[in-house]
Amino acid sequence: MRLFRFVVILALAVTLAACGQKSKFLKYNGPEVTQIHVYKADRKMFLIHQDRVLESYDIALGFAPAGHKQFEGDGKTPEGAYYITHKNPDSNFHLSLGISYPNEADIAFAEAEGKDPGGEIFIHGGPRNPISRRDWTWGCVAVSDKEMEVIYSMVKPGTPIFILP
Repeated sequence: MRLFRFVVILALAVTLAACGQKSKFLKYNGPEVTQIHVYKADRKMFLIHQDRVLESYDIALGFAPAGHKQFEGDGKTPEGAYYITHKNPDSNFHLSLGISYPNEADIAFAEAEGKDPGGEIFIHGGPRNPISRRDWTWGCVAVSDKEMEVIYSMVKPGTPIFILP
């Protein structure tokens, strides 16, 4: 009987301790994000419902951000019309949203040059260790971890993203 009580109390304590943990998955009940606009030169990203800006964020880009991403490892952030492919709760950068780069045109261009277009482009949170550079990703769009939690809750796969110079 004592063993049973001990097990029940232990299970209850573990359950209550887990209740105190804050989830990184926020709930969002506002207007649907119908598109995302990224302005690379201004280092800004906007979450938009129809024609209304819901949220705006300062962003970091690839370590060589000028111009359109062409090849793996070039440090550029792609430019053009893409869409959010999926949500990644197990990202190396807190949370992330996949971007549909490369598209058919990106692949064709890289293949014509005999190179790999790269891939694995995301909107994601910050690095684990502090970075001293403004633009530090390999081509992704980065925000703070707190901001990424909000973005992750608001944006659904399939949402169009327009990345402009």
